[in-house]
Amino acid sequence: MNVIQDYLQQSRKIIETVEAQQQAIQQAAQWFTRSILAGRMVHVFGSGHSRIMVEEMWPRYGSFPGFNPIVELSLTFHNLVVGANGQRQAMFLENVEGLANRILRNFDIGENDCALIISSSGCNIVPIEMAELFQQKKVKVTAIISQKHALVSGSKRKDGKKLSDFADLVLDTGAPEGDAMVQVPGLQTPVAPGSTVGGVLLINTIKAETARLLTEAGLPPKVLTASCIVGAEKAEQLFESAYDEHAHRLAGLYLNVGK
Repeated sequence: MNVIQDYLQQSRKIIETVEAQQQAIQQAAQWFTRSILAGRMVHVFGSGHSRIMVEEMWPRYGSFPGFNPIVELSLTFHNLVVGANGQRQAMFLENVEGLANRILRNFDIGENDCALIISSSGCNIVPIEMAELFQQKKVKVTAIISQKHALVSGSKRKDGKKLSDFADLVLDTGAPEGDAMVQVPGLQTPVAPGSTVGGVLLINTIKAETARLLTEAGLPPKVLTASCIVGAEKAEQLFESAYDEHAHRLAGLYLNVGK
């Protein structure tokens, strides 16, 4: 088996891991649907490369309003790598105690909200504190982690607690320890991570099931759709109405801040 086949084969195993979690995926979608039907939002957060999953949920083609993407650039701005706004700073900041509280201070979180927190290791302080704070506010927390990686990784928190300790539901990306999946002959360390593959599968299965539940409940979502599918006029109408709905839902998260 060459390295290309190796990665593809291991990705197929990740699909099987996600497929085995259908009941948990349905549970997450039920919680998310309940929040969206109540006029509230699902708060989606990930630091580092987990930001990919936040953007995969919303906004992009095939997605719909009801999700609040919490993206902190200081934790996720990767393209400069070194120098100002570099990776060293981002990796330092995602383990600063109290930063999660300052982020959530911007929103009026309610019991009808839900949260989706993504962290491959489940061991960095900011995502763990995010989940902890949401649970303190009686918000259902769904976590996406890589179980094998999390089991062999040490928490950065002093008490040793991990993201899974503050989650009502835990979903597994199926990625291996260390994330990278391919051993190249002659190369000491593995390459080609797998957590994004599993994370994207989880995000989109949850998204699809949530769309189904919303439609059955009589509130079909406003899905961002390409003009090649619905025509230019309909595509523009969907974009405008979806963004308007997002704005209106977001406004509710600021209404009682600080009160």
